Amino acid sequence: MKARLQTSLGQHLVMTPQLRQAIRLLQMSSLELQAEVAEAIETNPLLEWTDDAEPEPATGERSETTASDGGDDDARAPAEAADEGDWSNDGPTWEGGGGFDDDQGDDAAERMREPETLSSHLLWQLHLSPLSARDRLIGATLIDALDEDGYLREPLAAIAQALLPDICASEDEILTVLHQLQRFDPVGVAARGLGECLRLQLDVLPADTPGRELALRIVDGPLERLPRSGIEGIAHELRCAPAEVEQAVQLVRSLDPRPGKALADLDHDNYVVPDCVIWRQRGVWKVALSRQALPRVSIHRGYEQLIRRCGEGDAGYLRTQLQEARWLLKSLEARGDTLLKVMRSLVHQQAAFLEFGEQALRPLTLREIAGQVGLHESTISRAIARKFVRTPRGTLPLKAFFASGIDTGGGGEASSTAIQSMIRGFIDEENPRKPLSDAKLADLLKQGGIPVARRTVAKYREAMNIPASHERVRIG
Repeated sequence: MKARLQTSLGQHLVMTPQLRQAIRLLQMSSLELQAEVAEAIETNPLLEWTDDAEPEPATGERSETTASDGGDDDARAPAEAADEGDWSNDGPTWEGGGGFDDDQGDDAAERMREPETLSSHLLWQLHLSPLSARDRLIGATLIDALDEDGYLREPLAAIAQALLPDICASEDEILTVLHQLQRFDPVGVAARGLGECLRLQLDVLPADTPGRELALRIVDGPLERLPRSGIEGIAHELRCAPAEVEQAVQLVRSLDPRPGKALADLDHDNYVVPDCVIWRQRGVWKVALSRQALPRVSIHRGYEQLIRRCGEGDAGYLRTQLQEARWLLKSLEARGDTLLKVMRSLVHQQAAFLEFGEQALRPLTLREIAGQVGLHESTISRAIARKFVRTPRGTLPLKAFFASGIDTGGGGEASSTAIQSMIRGFIDEENPRKPLSDAKLADLLKQGGIPVARRTVAKYREAMNIPASHERVRIG
């Protein structure tokens, strides 16, 4: 053997940590984001609050709908708004008043809200998916079978058995629905093993991601042998350079092997803090990010200049901190931009809902918004998860802007939320001595151009916790 020098040229993955940080920040609530930024400032000397803008503890807000008038043309943006959506030439006024008295939030009672679980998060996406009722039932059964890490450990034959006697489904049919679930957020969920979980995450990365193609070969083949064979052994097996394998392995290690755990580990806050604000000015609906959604943080210029005068050891540490600080600022900016894009699209699609209430809510899915803003459906899901918006109709979850649809007699669609609102209105006006049956409610909806079956009415009524007609009878 002879010793010899050898040079090689290779690419190194530098965007993955930033991409992972951006994804993590995007799915955080406002309170979690504030805590994350505060911790980053404490641990990174190159970060500082801008203009002494260190946030005070946020005041909780009610998340139920209020009776505020949605048609107030004089409504102004509250002082907490930070970044306006560019919808018209005239800018917002920052005075209090109108439908957005900023002091109203200070007196709002704290409201406990149910934490979002992996199951509820997936069921919500399933409800908005363009699937048949049969496929949705199969999907719900699959979701129920997932473990806390998001894996499907049960064989498809067991799922088929669990569906009986309501549905007799083949394994191929169940597999088709499973592939739909695997497109949901979090990416990698509903996988049947580690290799499939990692492959699902690699599939959504850009095709030009350094090391992606080789990483796909590794997760499909020698993944389990990697600890035993090492980089050199895998390189020999796949007949490629060790540097290329090292790059691909680093990409694989950046993926999440337990995608379902992310939701389970979240510290669900008990407060409702709006991430965005919607108001109407001169007849135009406008949207802005709140300060909580866009923390005011910057890089400390004094430390940045100090790098040039430090010794090599200290300069290396500060450069690392500077890189992390820049990543954080870019991730915060990307989070704000994504959230604002999604909100603009939602306001555009659901202006009638803001104006007239639930009965005007049109059917809307994640796929529609994703297509309009040019993002993946899973990104839209992350952007709206556990986020709230202050509107003239109260502080609402962003999920309230989405609803599945039912075909109407006139060729259009009515959202399930609008139909529930109509059912509630019929029941509120019924004769208490002779309440409306589900069949009668179905007839009334049909007369209004919305043909729904009696069992569908019963399902919506039960979802609203409204008792059956014989339990609503009131005499005297």
